[in-house]
Amino acid sequence: MRPRSSATLVPAAFLFVGVFACSQAVIFIKLSRVDPVLLSGFRLLGAAVLLFPLFERARRRHAGRFGPTELKRTILPGLVLAAHFVSWVVGARTTLAANASLIVNMVPLAMPFFLYFVAKERITRPELVATALGVTGIVILSASDIRSGDLAGDFVCFVSMLLFALYLSLGRKNRDIPSIWLYVVPLYAIAGLACLAIGTGRLGTVLAFPVREWLLLLALAVIPTILGHSLLNGAMKHFRGNVVSVCNVGQFVFAGVSAWAVFGELPKPAFWPAALCVVAGAVTALRGSAAAARVSAEEPG
Repeated sequence: MRPRSSATLVPAAFLFVGVFACSQAVIFIKLSRVDPVLLSGFRLLGAAVLLFPLFERARRRHAGRFGPTELKRTILPGLVLAAHFVSWVVGARTTLAANASLIVNMVPLAMPFFLYFVAKERITRPELVATALGVTGIVILSASDIRSGDLAGDFVCFVSMLLFALYLSLGRKNRDIPSIWLYVVPLYAIAGLACLAIGTGRLGTVLAFPVREWLLLLALAVIPTILGHSLLNGAMKHFRGNVVSVCNVGQFVFAGVSAWAVFGELPKPAFWPAALCVVAGAVTALRGSAAAARVSAEEPG
Protein backbone atom coordinates (compact mmCIF):
# COMPACT_ATOMS: atom_id res chain seq x y z
CA MET A 1 0.00 0.00 0.00
CA ARG A 2 1.31 3.47 -0.84
CA PRO A 3 1.78 5.56 2.31
CA ARG A 4 -0.42 8.62 2.44
CA SER A 5 1.17 11.97 1.75
CA SER A 6 -0.81 13.24 4.76
CA ALA A 7 2.09 11.94 6.85
CA THR A 8 3.88 15.18 5.91
CA LEU A 9 0.90 17.45 6.61
CA VAL A 10 1.52 17.90 10.34
CA PRO A 11 5.24 18.76 9.95
CA ALA A 12 4.31 21.05 7.04
CA ALA A 13 1.69 22.80 9.19
CA PHE A 14 4.23 23.30 11.97
CA LEU A 15 6.67 24.69 9.42
CA PHE A 16 4.01 27.14 8.18
CA VAL A 17 3.31 28.32 11.74
CA GLY A 18 7.04 28.65 12.41
CA VAL A 19 7.54 30.83 9.34
CA PHE A 20 4.61 33.07 10.30
CA ALA A 21 5.80 33.38 13.91
CA CYS A 22 9.33 34.31 12.83
CA SER A 23 7.96 36.92 10.42
CA GLN A 24 6.50 38.89 13.32
CA ALA A 25 9.96 39.59 14.78
CA VAL A 26 10.48 42.56 12.46
CA ILE A 27 7.23 44.15 13.71
CA PHE A 28 8.22 43.88 17.39
CA ILE A 29 11.76 45.07 16.60
CA LYS A 30 10.49 48.18 14.82
CA LEU A 31 8.10 48.92 17.69
CA SER A 32 10.89 48.66 20.29
CA ARG A 33 13.54 51.28 21.04
CA VAL A 34 15.85 49.03 23.08
CA ASP A 35 19.53 48.78 22.07
CA PRO A 36 19.97 45.98 19.45
CA VAL A 37 22.44 43.97 21.57
CA LEU A 38 20.30 44.14 24.72
CA LEU A 39 17.13 43.48 22.75
CA SER A 40 18.65 40.31 21.29
CA GLY A 41 20.09 39.19 24.62
CA PHE A 42 16.89 39.54 26.64
CA ARG A 43 14.84 38.00 23.84
CA LEU A 44 17.05 34.91 23.81
CA LEU A 45 17.43 34.55 27.58
CA GLY A 46 13.70 35.02 28.03
CA ALA A 47 13.06 32.17 25.62
CA ALA A 48 15.59 29.95 27.40
CA VAL A 49 14.01 30.60 30.81
CA LEU A 50 10.47 29.97 29.59
CA LEU A 51 11.50 26.74 27.85
CA PHE A 52 13.66 25.41 30.70
CA PRO A 53 10.90 23.11 32.11
CA LEU A 54 10.65 21.42 28.70
CA PHE A 55 14.44 21.06 28.63
CA GLU A 56 14.42 19.38 32.05
CA ARG A 57 11.63 17.01 31.07
CA ALA A 58 13.47 16.04 27.88
CA ARG A 59 16.75 15.59 29.78
CA ARG A 60 15.12 13.15 32.20
CA ARG A 61 13.35 11.32 29.38
CA HIS A 62 16.59 10.91 27.45
CA ALA A 63 18.82 10.23 30.44
CA GLY A 64 22.36 9.42 29.36
CA ARG A 65 21.89 10.84 25.86
CA PHE A 66 22.59 14.50 26.65
CA GLY A 67 25.82 15.53 28.34
CA PRO A 68 28.84 17.80 27.96
CA THR A 69 29.50 16.58 24.41
CA GLU A 70 26.00 17.50 23.19
CA LEU A 71 26.12 20.77 25.13
CA LYS A 72 29.35 21.76 23.38
CA ARG A 73 27.63 21.21 20.04
CA THR A 74 25.20 24.07 20.86
CA ILE A 75 27.96 26.64 21.46
CA LEU A 76 28.81 27.44 17.83
CA PRO A 77 25.18 27.70 16.61
CA GLY A 78 24.42 29.78 19.71
CA LEU A 79 27.16 32.29 18.90
CA VAL A 80 26.09 32.40 15.25
CA LEU A 81 22.47 33.00 16.31
CA ALA A 82 23.57 35.85 18.59
CA ALA A 83 25.39 37.55 15.71
CA HIS A 84 22.39 36.99 13.42
CA PHE A 85 19.94 38.53 15.88
CA VAL A 86 22.02 41.65 16.56
CA SER A 87 22.66 42.33 12.88
CA TRP A 88 19.00 41.57 12.11
CA VAL A 89 17.77 44.20 14.60
CA VAL A 90 20.11 46.82 13.12
CA GLY A 91 19.07 46.02 9.54
CA ALA A 92 15.35 45.74 10.29
CA ARG A 93 15.27 49.25 11.72
CA THR A 94 16.83 50.83 8.65
CA THR A 95 14.66 49.54 5.81
CA LEU A 96 11.05 48.55 5.07
CA ALA A 97 9.77 45.56 7.05
CA ALA A 98 8.87 43.57 3.93
CA ASN A 99 12.26 44.23 2.35
CA ALA A 100 14.23 43.47 5.53
CA SER A 101 12.35 40.22 6.02
CA LEU A 102 12.87 39.22 2.38
CA ILE A 103 16.61 39.94 2.34
CA VAL A 104 17.35 38.29 5.67
CA ASN A 105 15.55 35.20 4.37
CA MET A 106 17.41 34.96 1.07
CA VAL A 107 18.75 31.77 2.63
CA PRO A 108 18.16 29.55 -0.45
CA LEU A 109 20.96 31.43 -2.18
CA ALA A 110 23.48 30.40 0.47
CA MET A 111 21.90 27.32 2.05
CA PRO A 112 23.04 24.69 -0.49
CA PHE A 113 26.66 25.74 0.01
CA PHE A 114 26.42 25.74 3.81
CA LEU A 115 24.58 22.41 3.79
CA TYR A 116 27.22 20.86 1.57
CA PHE A 117 30.14 21.94 3.77
CA VAL A 118 28.41 21.59 7.14
CA ALA A 119 26.04 18.63 6.73
CA LYS A 120 27.31 17.02 3.48
CA GLU A 121 23.81 17.31 2.00
CA ARG A 122 23.44 17.71 -1.77
CA ILE A 123 20.59 19.64 -3.35
CA THR A 124 17.91 17.74 -5.31
CA ARG A 125 16.23 18.66 -8.61
CA PRO A 126 12.92 19.86 -7.01
CA GLU A 127 14.94 21.95 -4.57
CA LEU A 128 16.82 23.52 -7.48
CA VAL A 129 13.52 24.47 -9.12
CA ALA A 130 12.17 25.81 -5.82
CA THR A 131 15.35 27.77 -5.20
CA ALA A 132 15.21 29.25 -8.71
CA LEU A 133 11.65 30.44 -8.07
CA GLY A 134 12.64 31.93 -4.72
CA VAL A 135 15.66 33.66 -6.20
CA THR A 136 13.49 35.09 -8.98
CA GLY A 137 11.30 36.73 -6.36
CA ILE A 138 14.35 38.09 -4.58
CA VAL A 139 15.75 39.58 -7.79
CA ILE A 140 12.44 41.29 -8.61
CA LEU A 141 12.27 43.05 -5.24
CA SER A 142 15.99 43.74 -4.98
CA ALA A 143 16.04 45.49 -8.36
CA SER A 144 13.31 47.83 -7.16
CA ASP A 145 15.16 48.45 -3.89
CA ILE A 146 18.44 49.32 -5.62
CA ARG A 147 16.69 51.99 -7.67
CA SER A 148 15.35 53.62 -4.49
CA GLY A 149 18.81 53.80 -2.91
CA ASP A 150 17.94 51.82 0.26
CA LEU A 151 21.21 49.91 0.38
CA ALA A 152 22.71 50.40 3.88
CA GLY A 153 20.02 48.48 5.74
CA ASP A 154 19.87 45.95 2.92
CA PHE A 155 23.58 45.18 3.27
CA VAL A 156 23.30 44.58 7.03
CA CYS A 157 20.31 42.31 6.41
CA PHE A 158 22.33 40.43 3.78
CA VAL A 159 25.12 39.74 6.30
CA SER A 160 22.47 38.66 8.79
CA MET A 161 21.08 36.28 6.15
CA LEU A 162 24.45 34.56 5.75
CA LEU A 163 24.61 34.06 9.52
CA PHE A 164 21.05 32.68 9.51
CA ALA A 165 21.91 30.20 6.75
CA LEU A 166 24.89 28.96 8.76
CA TYR A 167 22.71 28.69 11.88
CA LEU A 168 20.08 26.58 10.07
CA SER A 169 22.78 24.38 8.54
CA LEU A 170 24.23 23.70 11.97
CA GLY A 171 20.73 22.78 13.14
CA ARG A 172 20.53 20.23 10.32
CA LYS A 173 23.91 18.81 11.32
CA ASN A 174 22.81 18.51 14.96
CA ARG A 175 19.46 16.88 14.19
CA ASP A 176 20.55 13.67 15.95
CA ILE A 177 20.30 15.33 19.37
CA PRO A 178 17.33 13.35 20.79
CA SER A 179 14.99 16.26 21.57
CA ILE A 180 14.51 19.68 20.02
CA TRP A 181 14.41 21.15 23.56
CA LEU A 182 17.79 19.67 24.43
CA TYR A 183 19.16 21.57 21.45
CA VAL A 184 17.42 24.94 21.36
CA VAL A 185 17.28 25.77 25.08
CA PRO A 186 21.07 25.65 25.66
CA LEU A 187 21.51 27.32 22.27
CA TYR A 188 19.21 30.23 23.24
CA ALA A 189 20.93 30.58 26.63
CA ILE A 190 24.40 30.68 25.06
CA ALA A 191 23.30 33.20 22.44
CA GLY A 192 21.60 35.40 25.03
CA LEU A 193 24.59 35.38 27.39
CA ALA A 194 26.89 36.21 24.47
CA CYS A 195 24.76 39.25 23.61
CA LEU A 196 24.66 40.49 27.21
CA ALA A 197 28.41 39.98 27.55
CA ILE A 198 28.91 42.27 24.56
CA GLY A 199 26.41 44.79 25.93
CA THR A 200 27.64 44.80 29.53
CA GLY A 201 28.29 48.53 29.44
CA ARG A 202 24.68 49.21 28.51
CA LEU A 203 23.01 47.03 31.16
CA GLY A 204 22.49 50.10 33.35
CA THR A 205 19.73 51.23 31.01
CA VAL A 206 17.62 48.16 31.81
CA LEU A 207 16.03 49.75 34.89
CA ALA A 208 14.76 52.57 32.70
CA PHE A 209 12.82 50.26 30.36
CA PRO A 210 9.11 51.16 30.36
CA VAL A 211 6.51 48.41 30.70
CA ARG A 212 5.84 48.65 26.96
CA GLU A 213 9.41 47.58 26.19
CA TRP A 214 9.26 44.61 28.55
CA LEU A 215 6.04 43.48 26.87
CA LEU A 216 7.71 43.74 23.46
CA LEU A 217 10.68 41.72 24.77
CA LEU A 218 8.25 39.07 26.05
CA ALA A 219 6.48 39.00 22.70
CA LEU A 220 9.83 38.57 20.92
CA ALA A 221 10.80 35.74 23.25
CA VAL A 222 7.50 33.87 22.91
CA ILE A 223 6.34 34.34 19.31
CA PRO A 224 9.30 34.44 16.88
CA THR A 225 11.84 32.76 19.20
CA ILE A 226 10.09 30.03 21.19
CA LEU A 227 7.40 29.33 18.62
CA GLY A 228 9.12 30.36 15.40
CA HIS A 229 12.75 29.31 15.75
CA SER A 230 11.88 26.15 17.69
CA LEU A 231 9.49 25.04 14.96
CA LEU A 232 12.07 25.81 12.24
CA ASN A 233 14.68 23.73 14.08
CA GLY A 234 12.07 20.99 14.52
CA ALA A 235 11.29 21.12 10.79
CA MET A 236 14.95 20.28 10.13
CA LYS A 237 14.21 16.81 11.54
CA HIS A 238 11.44 16.20 8.97
CA PHE A 239 12.48 18.10 5.84
CA ARG A 240 15.71 18.60 3.97
CA GLY A 241 17.52 21.77 4.93
CA ASN A 242 16.90 23.59 1.66
CA VAL A 243 13.16 22.84 1.85
CA VAL A 244 13.01 24.66 5.17
CA SER A 245 15.09 27.56 3.86
CA VAL A 246 12.92 28.02 0.73
CA CYS A 247 9.70 27.95 2.75
CA ASN A 248 11.22 30.35 5.27
CA VAL A 249 11.60 33.00 2.56
CA GLY A 250 7.82 33.30 2.83
CA GLN A 251 8.37 35.35 5.98
CA PHE A 252 8.50 38.51 3.88
CA VAL A 253 4.92 37.96 2.70
CA PHE A 254 3.60 37.84 6.27
CA ALA A 255 5.91 40.66 7.38
CA GLY A 256 4.77 42.91 4.55
CA VAL A 257 1.09 42.42 5.35
CA SER A 258 1.69 42.92 9.09
CA ALA A 259 3.76 46.07 8.52
CA TRP A 260 0.97 47.50 6.37
CA ALA A 261 -1.56 46.80 9.16
CA VAL A 262 0.62 48.16 12.00
CA PHE A 263 2.73 50.94 10.44
CA GLY A 264 0.88 51.72 7.25
CA GLU A 265 3.96 50.66 5.26
CA LEU A 266 2.78 49.96 1.75
CA PRO A 267 4.85 47.30 -0.03
CA LYS A 268 6.41 48.41 -3.29
CA PRO A 269 4.64 47.24 -6.48
CA ALA A 270 7.41 44.67 -7.00
CA PHE A 271 6.45 43.03 -3.70
CA TRP A 272 3.48 41.18 -5.18
CA PRO A 273 5.13 39.33 -8.11
CA ALA A 274 8.06 38.58 -5.81
CA ALA A 275 5.67 37.11 -3.24
CA LEU A 276 4.02 34.97 -5.93
CA CYS A 277 7.40 33.51 -6.94
CA VAL A 278 8.31 32.76 -3.33
CA VAL A 279 5.01 31.01 -2.58
CA ALA A 280 5.43 28.93 -5.76
CA GLY A 281 8.93 28.01 -4.61
CA ALA A 282 7.70 26.94 -1.17
CA VAL A 283 4.97 24.74 -2.67
CA THR A 284 7.45 23.15 -5.08
CA ALA A 285 9.89 22.43 -2.26
CA LEU A 286 7.25 20.81 -0.06
CA ARG A 287 5.84 18.69 -2.89
CA GLY A 288 9.32 17.52 -3.78
CA SER A 289 9.99 16.58 -0.16
CA ALA A 290 6.72 14.65 0.08
CA ALA A 291 7.51 12.76 -3.14
CA ALA A 292 10.99 11.87 -1.85
CA ALA A 293 9.47 10.61 1.40
CA ARG A 294 7.04 8.38 -0.49
CA VAL A 295 9.81 6.89 -2.61
CA SER A 296 11.93 6.26 0.47
CA ALA A 297 9.03 4.57 2.27
CA GLU A 298 8.29 2.30 -0.70
CA GLU A 299 11.87 1.08 -1.01
CA PRO A 300 12.41 -2.37 0.51
CA GLY A 301 14.25 -2.23 3.86
